Amino acid sequence: MNAPARDTASPSRLAELRPLLSELMDLKRIRTPDYPDGLAAHGFRRAWAALASGMDPRTVALQETARALAAVRLGGLDMDVLQRAGLSPLDATRVLHRGLEAVAAPLDPGLRERLSVALSQAPEEACHVPPPLFVERLVRQPRAGATFPGRPRIIVSPQEGHADHCYAVAVGAVLVAPCFGASPALPFVAGLSHHLFNAALPDAGYGGEALLGDLLEPVMKRLTEKALSSLPERLAGVVRQALALTGNVETAEARAFNAADALDRVLELEAHARAAGFTLRQAMEDLELIHPGPLQTFGNDVLRDAAVWP
Repeated sequence: MNAPARDTASPSRLAELRPLLSELMDLKRIRTPDYPDGLAAHGFRRAWAALASGMDPRTVALQETARALAAVRLGGLDMDVLQRAGLSPLDATRVLHRGLEAVAAPLDPGLRERLSVALSQAPEEACHVPPPLFVERLVRQPRAGATFPGRPRIIVSPQEGHADHCYAVAVGAVLVAPCFGASPALPFVAGLSHHLFNAALPDAGYGGEALLGDLLEPVMKRLTEKALSSLPERLAGVVRQALALTGNVETAEARAFNAADALDRVLELEAHARAAGFTLRQAMEDLELIHPGPLQTFGNDVLRDAAVWP
């Protein structure tokens, strides 16, 4: 399963993926009545349920990544919602493919093709197998925010949960895997599972964990093993193999995972900085908040007469 390691990724290829990776942050905060915790948390639950049901990790990685990319543009308009709205399965699939194609330009061509195939495949039934118990705790466990020993904590709102982070890293690892010549399955599973210990250990961040000193690693190991003991034996073995990717860059798969982890941590804060700097000019000019159509001229006249814009 491991591909030979490459010394570095192509900087240009990572730079091309960066805007799309940034947009994946939105899935942490897009909520629907069906998924009030957000689409990333929903994907995290769904991925773990699929793995627990015995689905092949590579299949889960490709299907979840395809769904996530479609959701970047379509938001909560997934297969279930579209069919409840009256679309046939064929028409709903066409819409999902439009969502995928709308953001797929920077992807590796081979990966883009595999994701398109995965999106067309009928999902295997995993609904009869609930996610492992630690999944819900990770959904509810907030991330610590930006911390450093001896310095005040920076918390941005809304706080992301560990499920949000882990799902974004898992999907991001699939997207960057071709940059490192890596296979996607293990980096994806590593993304889902690299914070298993936080299901029981509230996140104190780097600043808090530093105070545990040499006690931290044994605690993390013990709590990770406790979570692994709740998994089917075969899946636990796969997760252990995936967790071996953390903390090193010795293989292509390890580099893909650790690159995705680093990118998500920084791009998450960039998303908050971008939101804080958002201006009305961006809304009106870049996003055409009064959308093109028969009412656009009237709407813009109203705003002008009310001295709202410009």
